Amino acid sequence: MVDTVAAAHDALRKHAWAEAFEAFVQVDRQQGIELGPEDLEAMAEAAWWSARPDEAEGALQRAFAGHSRTGNREAAAVVAVRLAVRAFERGSLPVAHGWLSQAERALEGAEESGAHAWVELIRTGVSLVPANDPDATVEHADRAIELARVHGEPDVEALATSFKGAALLRRGDVEQGLALIDEATALASSGAIRPKVACDVYCVTISTCRTLADYRRAGEWIDVAERWMKRESIPGYTGVCRVHRAELKRLGGAWAEAEQEARDACVELEHYRLLSDVGYAHAEVGEVRRHRGDLQGADEAYARAYQFGWSPQPGLALLHLARGEVDEAARSIARALEAVDTVEDGRRVTNPLERAMLLPAVVEIALAVGDPEGAGAAADELEAIAARHPGLARDAQVLTARGRVRLADGDHRGAIDVLERGWRLWQELSVPYESARARLLLGRARHAIGDEPGARLEWMAARSVFARLGAVPDLVVVDELLGEELHERDRVVRTFLFTDIVTSTDLIGLIGDEAWEELLRWHDRTLRAAFATHGGDVVRHTGDGFFVAFADPTTAIRCAIEIQRQLADHRHHHGFAPWVRIGMHTAEATRQGADFSGQGVHIAARVADLGEREEVVITADTLAAAPGFETSEARQATLKGIPDPIEVYTVRWR
Repeated sequence: MVDTVAAAHDALRKHAWAEAFEAFVQVDRQQGIELGPEDLEAMAEAAWWSARPDEAEGALQRAFAGHSRTGNREAAAVVAVRLAVRAFERGSLPVAHGWLSQAERALEGAEESGAHAWVELIRTGVSLVPANDPDATVEHADRAIELARVHGEPDVEALATSFKGAALLRRGDVEQGLALIDEATALASSGAIRPKVACDVYCVTISTCRTLADYRRAGEWIDVAERWMKRESIPGYTGVCRVHRAELKRLGGAWAEAEQEARDACVELEHYRLLSDVGYAHAEVGEVRRHRGDLQGADEAYARAYQFGWSPQPGLALLHLARGEVDEAARSIARALEAVDTVEDGRRVTNPLERAMLLPAVVEIALAVGDPEGAGAAADELEAIAARHPGLARDAQVLTARGRVRLADGDHRGAIDVLERGWRLWQELSVPYESARARLLLGRARHAIGDEPGARLEWMAARSVFARLGAVPDLVVVDELLGEELHERDRVVRTFLFTDIVTSTDLIGLIGDEAWEELLRWHDRTLRAAFATHGGDVVRHTGDGFFVAFADPTTAIRCAIEIQRQLADHRHHHGFAPWVRIGMHTAEATRQGADFSGQGVHIAARVADLGEREEVVITADTLAAAPGFETSEARQATLKGIPDPIEVYTVRWR
């Protein structure tokens, strides 16, 4: 038994997490043998990093009981703190406070020790989130750091330093706050603290950079965190990092990759029951979909974010605006502003950094409802916050907001001045969508002073970005500004893919409306994920099918194969999945905004009608553009509305 426990601890030191966990389990199952509390703590560590969060929690509970039985009150208190942290992470506040009380009770009358540093640490975290009391956070953090240094607890010192830095930033002490954040994160990268604590430090750092709109710093620390996780064989917190990475990819214009990163994060975070971060991941999915004009998909993603306790603002308010629900957009953003503030002693205390994330949307929505004074006040507040919390992205937000207000006020030359600087600053930050939106506004300002050539240049530049990103609503707007003659010249070659659920009417009658709606939601999520992964742009959602455009025919075929394989796999393991047929054709077509028209689109839709369930049918043109796939023999097909027969193939994907 001793050899096996020793082997388990040796594997743990090497970060061979699964090997260590299995070794501990093997000992634990032996009749008449009971692991000691320290062994159970080690087992919990191995369980957590081998993706067994429930087993990790169970091992910690047993360790707490073991330490309590042997009278080791300090060790019992530290384990109770770890259980409290775990409960906070999954949103179980009563359980968290219960374990914190257990830690405090264990230390009653005990001499000051490192365990007191751990208790002070969790008080620090609670004062920062969810209490949002930066003054209390600094006070608790200083005490935790002092205790940690006296009693040799580097884990506590690192995380308390991180919390203190975040609190100072919220108070407006940017220089000292960032210095502490960087100090704590450098310590996390050094290997001197436990992996779980190091991951928590990274999360605080990256989240703080996001709140500050310091996207460059966030990206740098994400890269550092990922290299550290790879070096240390850390799998567990990749979900949290994925969400931050998804947001940065969205800002950088890689929307398909961003949505897939966020969707993968949803799966990982749900497994670890890091529920608030699951909501954050769903909100990121919603952001990509809203930007692309998939308003229904965005609504579904935002609803999921709310279910997990995350407020998807300002995206939700902007979604209402995109739907033309202007009054509801105003109410929604007003509720969001109210929610980020706190009430102390009967007076409202504002949270400037959280408000700054909402204020650009406040400006846009206020102008939409005809409230220029409200828009101006929001722009003033954003500018004041930027003065206290400087950063290039915040400056770009201020310039764009100020440009909107001046444009609405009729100060067109003033708008040109700030918008010219704004779009260039966004471009310098590599945030193409926001840069293009500022150029669209700049074009409006130039048009208002009679500079038609200048306006057209700005709109054409913005349009090229919107088209590349697939920003459907913005494409519609800019195309209306440019005029219809643009559409006639915008000829492109695409592979057009259509999907359809076979015998969907029969299925509804068989399983009922409620089950059908749930099945349809699963179908939509599965197919959308495949399209996003392979870079397909969803042109239309037809209820039980999709019309998707691909720039590359090879990618389109691979996407279709993946869809059929995923559906077949789900059918094999779960007993049921809808039967889908897929058809595609590669051709030149006319692009109008985000839509496509022409005979090529018509042929693709008709080719899809030729398919049977589980089939992928392609035309000879598509196969010629993407050779190398195994197919059936060619067959001639006559399509409705097409005068001559065409040659089609069925792709072999099994």
